[in-house]
Amino acid sequence: MSAASTENPVVSSIDGQRFLASVEAIVLSLDRPVPSVRIAEGLAAAGIGEASEESVERAIAELNEQYAQSGRSFRIEHVAGGHRLMTLPEHASVIAAFRQARASGRLSRAALETLSIIAYEQPMTRARLEAIRGVACGEILRSLIERKFITIKGRAEELGRPMLYGTTKQFLDAFGLASTKDLPSMDELRQGEWHGESA
Repeated sequence: MSAASTENPVVSSIDGQRFLASVEAIVLSLDRPVPSVRIAEGLAAAGIGEASEESVERAIAELNEQYAQSGRSFRIEHVAGGHRLMTLPEHASVIAAFRQARASGRLSRAALETLSIIAYEQPMTRARLEAIRGVACGEILRSLIERKFITIKGRAEELGRPMLYGTTKQFLDAFGLASTKDLPSMDELRQGEWHGESA
């Protein structure tokens, strides 16, 4: 049993595993650092475990130990006053090579679908986008931002103030549009023929 588990016996129980998984889920769901106190508030609101800032810190230590023991490429790091899932520095060259390899080709069907939803529903949060698509969209969003087809337009006036995404002038240029008022039907947009980066 890890040191974190010894200090926090509940981690070894079924409820403790649920607590760990819930902390992990919250960190994974956000694209910005989230403070321990905010995680604890979310857990308490959901009635999960004895949520406190200290129990969240212990859970994160336990998760990081599990990641290390299983050789995972990421850790939950403390940055900018909060916690965020980040890849380890030794994997930077692999990630850079992967991104460079994507520099030719076309946007995938999934990326085009994501782009079309954002174009018609903007500004919108990642949570709203994923609710519509039914799948996680983090990697596709990063790809579209890298290609400058979408950008962050601000933050929503709701719990956690999640980021709002919208399309850019480069998106309009790529599709030959003067403004979003000239958007074609969603089917036409999804079938758009132009060269871009595969997402």
